[in-house]
Amino acid sequence: MSIKIRKAEVADAPFLAEMILQSSRAGKRFGIFDLIFLTNDNATILQNLEKLTQTTIKSRCHYTNFLVAEVDAICVGTLCTYEPRISTKQSFLDALEEIGYSENTIAELEVLNVCDFNLNTRTLMFDFMEEVDNYRDMGVLKALMQKSLLTARLKGYRIAQAIVEIGSLETILYYKKLGFKEIEEKECDVYKEKFGRLGLILLAIEF
Repeated sequence: MSIKIRKAEVADAPFLAEMILQSSRAGKRFGIFDLIFLTNDNATILQNLEKLTQTTIKSRCHYTNFLVAEVDAICVGTLCTYEPRISTKQSFLDALEEIGYSENTIAELEVLNVCDFNLNTRTLMFDFMEEVDNYRDMGVLKALMQKSLLTARLKGYRIAQAIVEIGSLETILYYKKLGFKEIEEKECDVYKEKFGRLGLILLAIEF
């Protein structure tokens, strides 16, 4: 099986939306975008996420931050990389406002501010590392990660980080297989109340 890794394009918006939603729920029935968009209707959330990947404001969800994995011209996985000093929390809020979701958004996202880490803003962040179910354990995520780390190294980065929910055992295990180590863990009552998970774990890799 040959895996092709390429930069995401505007036409990938529907697929990116699916992978973002899958990643945000992380095996739960309810994730951050259910909270933001005040619904658990998949069609509505996916439609909004498609718009979010194409806003004029380049938030962390913007399609230009993504790599896409293909097998036989079929999209099978994604990986998002962004720099926190550029794709800030404010740019995320501004992008949400651009697609019409300004009311209540700040209040709903407070849960993320409470359960947050002091990040090095010049560190590269990895997010939305996902693969299609039928292509699991075929090396899709490894190929995405290798390509992303190579590109990051050429740009002068030496450390990458990722934030994963406590209890997302499969995701945590996979990051560790790729060489990531746990740096910090933060338990938050409000996060547990909203999502049923104890909090978040910060992982990092030096390369």
